[in-house]
Amino acid sequence: MEKKQRAGNNRTLTLANEEIEPLRQKLLTQNNITTNTDVINKTLNGDILTMLKYIPDEFADLIIIDPPYNLSKNFNGMKFNSRSDDSYDDYLATWFPQVCKKLKPNGSLYMCGDWKCTSSLQRAIEKELTIMNRITWQREKGRGAKSNWKNGMEDIWFAVKNPNDYYFDVEAVMMKRKVIAPYKVDGKPKDWDESKDGKFRLTYPSNFWDDISIPFWSMPENTDHPTQKSEKLYAKLILASSKIGDIVFDPFLGSGTASVVAKKLGRKYCGIELNEEYCLWAEKRLQMADTDKTIQGYSDGVFWERNTLSLRQKTS
Repeated sequence: MEKKQRAGNNRTLTLANEEIEPLRQKLLTQNNITTNTDVINKTLNGDILTMLKYIPDEFADLIIIDPPYNLSKNFNGMKFNSRSDDSYDDYLATWFPQVCKKLKPNGSLYMCGDWKCTSSLQRAIEKELTIMNRITWQREKGRGAKSNWKNGMEDIWFAVKNPNDYYFDVEAVMMKRKVIAPYKVDGKPKDWDESKDGKFRLTYPSNFWDDISIPFWSMPENTDHPTQKSEKLYAKLILASSKIGDIVFDPFLGSGTASVVAKKLGRKYCGIELNEEYCLWAEKRLQMADTDKTIQGYSDGVFWERNTLSLRQKTS
């Protein structure tokens, strides 16, 4: 595997040669998996349609999906090409209904997308589940465009199997926001608190998130995956829609964020990923989570706005 030359303070995850084979031995592949294999807390390295056959139906309490968007993208030598909307709809139909079979009757599902593919995602989800909401989150990273608006947002569709029976804990995903104009009643703070960190208010989260940082070179969670989602982003989904001990399943695991965050938050996990190197990155991150449970931007049971944690804590 080709090594990149990095600056000394670059914290992007790397693999030493001696780490590769021990990590590879942890993976489940077509060569060592059967229908009787326990897939809980495992990374399955293989094609999604092949590996889904080894996942029991009604297996997961929560499914998080970050599929290839309808863009031309090179995933470590595996290329996904942009196509027509109809063709992308057909692509989703090849695997999405099968993934939904793995969701428990009271389970929840989140699926990520951008402006170009979000309508296709909505159509696919509506055929199988009940959509509860669409989250839009702000991407503060990306290049501008001379002939169009810079793409600064992405969507996450929230859906359930049974709208009358699903788990959702809003108290677990409260936001801690800076108070810009502190208001007092009888000289006392009104719905805000003051500490050495400043003046803050706890608020309920909306379906627009502007506190997410895309992983970058100075963050220890960062990998060379081209579309990696942040641990903070997935922590919100996992805390809101699963309980400790629940199973979180990601059929497009990438470099492992869903599994890693599930582990850090006391959930079980399972993921499928076609690219072996991404699987190895995921396994190394899972090892690191044995001793480091921190999630950047999440502290003291609340999510902080960007750049509002004190120096004694992880910055968001």
